[in-house]
Amino acid sequence: MIHIDGSMYSGSGTILRYAVALATLKREPLSIVQIRKKRDKPGLRKQHLEAIRASCIISGGTVEGAEVGSTEILYRPGPVISGGNYHFDIGSAGSTTMAAFSLIPQLLFAEGPSTVKIIGGLFQDFAPPFFHMEHVLIPLLRRMGAHVELRMNRPGYVPQGQGELLLTVKPSRKPLLPLVLKDRGTIATVQGIALASHLEEQMVAERMAQRTLENLQRSKIRAEIKKLHDSSAAQRGAALVVWAETSTGAILGADRAGKQGRSSESIADFVTRSFLEDLKSGAVTDRHLADQLILFAALAEGTSEYTIPFFTDHVESNLWLVRLLLGAHTEQQGNLLRIQGIGFVR
Repeated sequence: MIHIDGSMYSGSGTILRYAVALATLKREPLSIVQIRKKRDKPGLRKQHLEAIRASCIISGGTVEGAEVGSTEILYRPGPVISGGNYHFDIGSAGSTTMAAFSLIPQLLFAEGPSTVKIIGGLFQDFAPPFFHMEHVLIPLLRRMGAHVELRMNRPGYVPQGQGELLLTVKPSRKPLLPLVLKDRGTIATVQGIALASHLEEQMVAERMAQRTLENLQRSKIRAEIKKLHDSSAAQRGAALVVWAETSTGAILGADRAGKQGRSSESIADFVTRSFLEDLKSGAVTDRHLADQLILFAALAEGTSEYTIPFFTDHVESNLWLVRLLLGAHTEQQGNLLRIQGIGFVR
């Protein structure tokens, strides 16, 4: 049995989701204690429960202690990861992208293809927003040999959620390829999306886009920002993402969700400041992609190498998890990460 102390490193729900995903792949029982110990509201929330429930359903597993507020679970994955059509409703504005992220590694090694509809939030703080996942993470996973598609059917924001994400995964009998990105090269394109739901009269999308372009122009960066006006969301909301693609194939971006009290201009200022800071670091990944790639690099066959802007507690958490659960070898040399994957196959 695998034993995990959920208070280690970031002490966040990420440890729970990723540990459950990797335990499912290894088909080993998992005991986690002190779940989300370092968060304001420790223990499981609705979005964590749905991620666990989803893993149980696709693998035929069972779980003890899965209820809101619980700080301990005992998860027993089933013997086979089944492909198919799935529908999961978080029941809140909890992150659909985090649920999708925990399912992708499992479904990449399922018995058949899968289509997963997840209802909840797509844009909020402290979780990967849909656009960053779609335009930054997923293209790099495809380069590693992962057949993954992501689509937003409807935006979802805090507090009502009710957004809809559609995930399609086609498994492969071959291990993932390593990702080697040490040289960022030159910036080839910079793109962005400014999304506003039920806020057309306030010109929120236009204001976010205009301020972003002005900020980037001061750093002599030209960009194209697509403005999206939405009327399908359950409530008003906004989101902004900017990403760059380079001559060597690196992709890195920055994002921010709207929130009551945040002006369009402050959202744009935050996004461009984060984006420019990561660009100036010389890294080939942004601060969020840095930790998101670790699980997939650890599953790949061969050694992945990439530079990150700086080390975060999520980077440390994920490196710890892949060493502990998969036996992957990791090495840090300055801001360069080397991850020797285990060549996982179904």
